[in-house]
Amino acid sequence: MKRILILSIVMLITLSAFGQGREAMRERIKAQKVAFITERLDLSPTEAQQFWPIYNEFEEKVNTMRRDDLREVRQKMKSGDLTTDEAQDLLDQFMVVEENIHQAKKQLVKDLGNAIPPQKIIALKTAEEAFNRRLMEIIKEHRNNSQKRTNKN
Repeated sequence: MKRILILSIVMLITLSAFGQGREAMRERIKAQKVAFITERLDLSPTEAQQFWPIYNEFEEKVNTMRRDDLREVRQKMKSGDLTTDEAQDLLDQFMVVEENIHQAKKQLVKDLGNAIPPQKIIALKTAEEAFNRRLMEIIKEHRNNSQKRTNKN
């Protein structure tokens, strides 16, 4: 519990430094995620040494798909007036990317099976969800605090 509180404080400090640039922010969030997942999974040094290269490769692959492949689809979706054929093409592109992400997740589970026990693979999903929930809470708090400061001025 004490560690989670410390992680939450560090995350809050990290988000308060939001003005320092998106890339620096991403790196800080990534570092917090590593600490959070390592603690939640209770990875031994040997497990961590095998786990993190596999997980980092997966994250990079999925982030690249979301950044590159889905960005184009989303931009076209926002453009508005689409013919039926254009809309169907976008849906097809979107579904291909989603399928590729799904395949990457399946490969992650398979690859992790050689690095950590199944219980920790399941715990990974729970840890990711908990981390993302906490991160969203901190972002929401940050936005609310920013709005309160703006409204006072």
